[in-house]
Amino acid sequence: MSDRKLPVLGPDATIGILGGGQLGRMLALAAGKLGLKCHVFSPDPASPAFDVVHRVTNADYTDTAALDRFTADVDVVTYEFENIPADTAHFLASRRPVLPDPSVLAVLQDRGLEKTFLLERDIATARFETVESRAALDQALRAVGCPAVLKTRRFGYDGKGQTIIRAAADGDEAWDSVGWQPSILEAFVPFAKEISVVAARGRDGRVVCFDVTENEHRDHILKVSRAPADISPALAASAVSSAQSIADALGYIGVLAVEMFVVSDGERQTLLVNEIAPRVHNSGHWTLDGASVSQFEQHVRAVAGWPLAEPVRFGRVEMTNLIGAEVADYARWLRVPGASVHLYGKAAVREGRKMGHVTRVLPDS
Repeated sequence: MSDRKLPVLGPDATIGILGGGQLGRMLALAAGKLGLKCHVFSPDPASPAFDVVHRVTNADYTDTAALDRFTADVDVVTYEFENIPADTAHFLASRRPVLPDPSVLAVLQDRGLEKTFLLERDIATARFETVESRAALDQALRAVGCPAVLKTRRFGYDGKGQTIIRAAADGDEAWDSVGWQPSILEAFVPFAKEISVVAARGRDGRVVCFDVTENEHRDHILKVSRAPADISPALAASAVSSAQSIADALGYIGVLAVEMFVVSDGERQTLLVNEIAPRVHNSGHWTLDGASVSQFEQHVRAVAGWPLAEPVRFGRVEMTNLIGAEVADYARWLRVPGASVHLYGKAAVREGRKMGHVTRVLPDS
């Protein structure tokens, strides 16, 4: 569906959200601030987003009757995570606008297609080879060398679906660990920092980026994000330019995040794009309290056809994820001056599960 045919939503319209996790919850809260309603579709009956919306559908993504009822109640459809079945996305798009477009999902759900997309646009990324079989893994290891990272092409996040190969002799164990699935083998990147750019692109093609964010991971899960990133203005401008180019090339509508490695070569620093997330992103949570507009509101504005805001950062901002049992210590954060606590309403506490986050806004130094 072309941009010209998309309806501009009024404040009484309903946005359909696929997925009921914390990102869907925060999207719905942002929409409510603007007078918009949300209808969340999720197969999980304990979805935390269900608690904050006026209507829910609890059904499988393959349930076409439920999808039909869902589309009859919404004006536009978006999603909080990218692993929506392709058939579901196309079924919905035949009935209502789906933003970002399902064609974007087709590229960014598959790490092989994503990496090829970047190479075709001369956007630097780690060297990689596609791997379809155990024999192909040996061939890829000869081309890429060790150490290297084997990643499934689909359904990987927070370190799931990937493993480091330190020697070619470890190929059997690595192939077993990814479940013999189609994968890519990436050269290991000895990066100095991990950064991300959260960008919003409106229907008019305007791209607005938040400040470049510096990210710290623990056990492959994002633990702390800091904005602005401690990098040079020139490197920050290059990161923003890459994110803008990616959003434009995809014809994107909504918020996306581009994760990058900062690589040092002596005093010179360069960027490699690691992954693209076609949705609001954990590294953008600092915008809820640290900027004049959040990533969630920007996404709602974009899919509704409204003008994007120009975000103003309030100071140095630090976001800390509360992971697993850390959520039990939330009361300590309530006493910290300048801290804002966000709990996601998840009933089950599990190791590695994101249960909430804390944002602190600090004076610019």
